[in-house]
Amino acid sequence: MRDKQASDELLTIRACALAKTLKNTKTLFIVNNNIRVAKLSGSDGVHLGQSDASVRQARCVLGKNKIIGKSCGSLAQAIAAQAQGADYLGIGPVFRSPLKPGVKALGLNTLSRLKGRIHIPYYAIGGINLSNVDSVLETGASGIALCRAVLKAKDIKKTAVTFKLKLDK
Repeated sequence: MRDKQASDELLTIRACALAKTLKNTKTLFIVNNNIRVAKLSGSDGVHLGQSDASVRQARCVLGKNKIIGKSCGSLAQAIAAQAQGADYLGIGPVFRSPLKPGVKALGLNTLSRLKGRIHIPYYAIGGINLSNVDSVLETGASGIALCRAVLKAKDIKKTAVTFKLKLDK
């Protein structure tokens, strides 16, 4: 759940409602950037950016059984987050992304350098589309995170199915 505009109070109300809705499903519920809301809502965990709290701080608040993910923009950040006990990593932006203007893209070489050094799941994010997804997956990433490539597609359903087929290979 990501909403960078809502107040903590509104975010907590929404997160509690969503947690309740998802409780008896097989859907993981991760709150973005807000450890307090993740704790109060009973979510499955939190995803932290580089400017958020550390993985260790989140673990102290949420406990050992919650999922903690961390966004990383370099090999050094990925290694540090893994050492702190992150459960998974978001790595990017792999390519230039309009959602991250002014942020230098990592490229496929940096993504490839994670293989063998990162032993937790890591997901490529940023500028991934149908024309480059195969090369991203060839780097050894556990998977991908998408938004624009699907939501801005002319045929959302067809695009989502195509990505799923590529990921299921």
